[in-house]
Amino acid sequence: MLAAGNASRMWKTKQLLWFQNSTLLQNTISQGLVSKAKNVYCVLGANSETIKNQVTSNQVTFIDNANWKEGLSSSIVAGINYVLSLENIPDAVLIMLADQPFVDSDYLDLLMDKFLVNTDSVITSDYGNKNGVPAIFPKKYFNNLLKLKGDKGAKAFLNANGANIISILPKYKETLIDIDSPEDYVKLLKGKF
Repeated sequence: MLAAGNASRMWKTKQLLWFQNSTLLQNTISQGLVSKAKNVYCVLGANSETIKNQVTSNQVTFIDNANWKEGLSSSIVAGINYVLSLENIPDAVLIMLADQPFVDSDYLDLLMDKFLVNTDSVITSDYGNKNGVPAIFPKKYFNNLLKLKGDKGAKAFLNANGANIISILPKYKETLIDIDSPEDYVKLLKGKF
């Protein structure tokens, strides 16, 4: 999960905003841990130590992204470099964001189930007019992810015509909402999504 940004549009550390008796990041970590995922990794950058001190699970591995100011892509690169350094490189990675509070373990499991019967395909989330994360990337695409630059993450790759991509439409429209501004957070707290 990607949680390295400094949330410049928010008034404080977005990852630590309160949500359902937890924080946005802890909620995301908890959903990852109860999903079918074998391991949960969290890429941090800005406010790394403060954030780590607020996480209540020791089952998540933190990856420090020293280049977090270079944008979202740098966190993907940091995560992929980390998994490539492991003794047993995973067959795929599922990339998700820390600020999508309605992405739950059921949705993550749905993506993973689709991947298990389509192991050569990228499994992506269908936003209606575009594809995005959460998304699963097979190992054969790790080198493509290492070439990403800027703050767009894997968006261009996920929307390329030539890529072997399967899009999954979530059951609920609010599933893919992300919290990017104070206004979004107020809506979240008021249940207005």
